[in-house]
Amino acid sequence: MTGAGEDECGEVTGWKPLEIGGFMDGIGPLLATRSQEEWRYGLDTDARHLNPIGLVHGGVTASLIDHAFAMVAWEASGRAPTATVQMDIRYLGAARKGDRLEASAVIRHRTGSMLFLDADVQAAGRAVASASAIMKIIRPSSGASRDTQ
Repeated sequence: MTGAGEDECGEVTGWKPLEIGGFMDGIGPLLATRSQEEWRYGLDTDARHLNPIGLVHGGVTASLIDHAFAMVAWEASGRAPTATVQMDIRYLGAARKGDRLEASAVIRHRTGSMLFLDADVQAAGRAVASASAIMKIIRPSSGASRDTQ
C-alpha cells in the first residue's frame, strides 16, 4: 500500500488503494485501512456496480467479501497463497450508487491447512451483508511432479 486515500475535497481519509491486479482492479480499486489490530477493505461504488433495479449488485458485495477473506487468510498463513473452499453470504440490506462498501474479516478457527473466517460488510453505517468462509492454505508440494504422458 502506498499513499493515503483522499475524499472528494482532497482530505486524507486513511484509506489506501491496493494495486493487486486482476479482477479487483476491474471493479475497484480495492481500498484498505487499519484501525487498531483490524484491517478493513473498501470499494467505492458507482454506476458500473449496479444491478438492473439500481442497487449495488450482490456479486460486487460477494467479490469484496471474498477478497477480504483472502487478505486476512494470506496474512494469517504467513503470506502463503490461499483458496476459497466455501463461502456463505447473507444479504442484510442494500447498498446504493456512491456508497463505500466496507468489509472486515476475522479468523474464527484454524487447523494446519484450513482457516475458518467470518466477515461483515457495511455501507454508510448500514449492515449490507455477513458471511463465513473456509480458506485452504496452499503449500508448495514437496516432491517434483511427474509427467504421465
